[in-house]
Amino acid sequence: MTSRLLRMALVLGLISAIGPFAIDMYLPALPAIGADLRADIGAVQMSLTVFFLALGVGQLLYGPVSDMVGRKPPLYFGLALFVAASVGCAMATSVEALVPLRFVQGLGAAAGMAIPRAVVRDLHTGTDAARLMSLLMLVFSVSPILAPLAGSGVIALSSWRGVFWVVAVAGLVGLVTVGFMLRETREAKDRLDSTLGGALRAYGVLLRDPHYLGLVFIGGFAMSGFFVYLANSSFVFIDHYGFTPTQYSLAFGVNAAGFIGASQFTGALGERFGLVPLVRGAALACGMVMVALMGYFLAGGDDYRVLMALYFIASAFMGFVIPTTGVLSLEAHGAIAGTASALMGTLQMLTGALMMSTIAVFTNGSPIAMVSGMTLGAGIALVLTWMTLGSGRGAVLAVRS
Repeated sequence: MTSRLLRMALVLGLISAIGPFAIDMYLPALPAIGADLRADIGAVQMSLTVFFLALGVGQLLYGPVSDMVGRKPPLYFGLALFVAASVGCAMATSVEALVPLRFVQGLGAAAGMAIPRAVVRDLHTGTDAARLMSLLMLVFSVSPILAPLAGSGVIALSSWRGVFWVVAVAGLVGLVTVGFMLRETREAKDRLDSTLGGALRAYGVLLRDPHYLGLVFIGGFAMSGFFVYLANSSFVFIDHYGFTPTQYSLAFGVNAAGFIGASQFTGALGERFGLVPLVRGAALACGMVMVALMGYFLAGGDDYRVLMALYFIASAFMGFVIPTTGVLSLEAHGAIAGTASALMGTLQMLTGALMMSTIAVFTNGSPIAMVSGMTLGAGIALVLTWMTLGSGRGAVLAVRS
């Protein structure tokens, strides 16, 4: 069982990581892109925001299609689109051209975000699903550790355009992985009742399920704080604190390591305490740490070591919240796992994009706006946790899982 889980986690994690790889490797290049294309911070950040929007919108399409035709064909299409758009980004000569190309690139990457979660639900439920999801997150989370460092190396050797050539190659590797290492998990007999009309009805069912939506938005707002960090951290660390792109990449990787390390204990802790109590405790701890970090900056503090240390701890607690809420949200919707996974991804990405664009209005390169957005995300996630998982149904799920 363990070897099968590891092998499947490796395959699904590599496919899932392609989209984040195109984000994380890109982060050290943001200031250089602004300088080369003569674009301000807001315009450059828009190229990141539209990528998240496309990741969200695209999943609405890929999820139902994967229920109807199987998991692999939509992956082929999405990854091919991602490769083509990456080549276009590498050749862009203005930010006005770069932004729509990033949107198309995000539409392609959306396949790799929605479908692997559905594959997990095809194969497992409960703590087994949580364990596989955590292993998937381990592979998936290598991206925020290695990709920024790789991006800074590529920039040093070539330019920011080299980053997009590298992610195009990553997309090609993803296509080969799908072709030779991923088996179809949506059997033909399971697709018989999957139609476009059925997908629309399924979305209606999901949008009327407050427990599903609560779990989705707990993970969504927990992630939105991280999205704010993604959009602003390169400007804060490089422009405000004077880090080099390589130093920034290492600092970014440290926080990602906290998330990765904690997520690997999700299965064991969920089996011992229950998945619902795990989410409750982790969301509370994450919120408290972020409030402490916000208080430090409001009191006049401005030390990057405090920022890194406290956000490392908060990231670790998010490592319990995000994969666990993902598993719980799909638990009761196995028959429409692709559609449920897609809607979850869409709502979470749109939540993150909305938070990023809102905080961008107040961004001036200092840490306070970034930390405010990160704290707001953690705080809303905590409120939703107690609203959603304080019910009797939450307790039942905890026992069943």
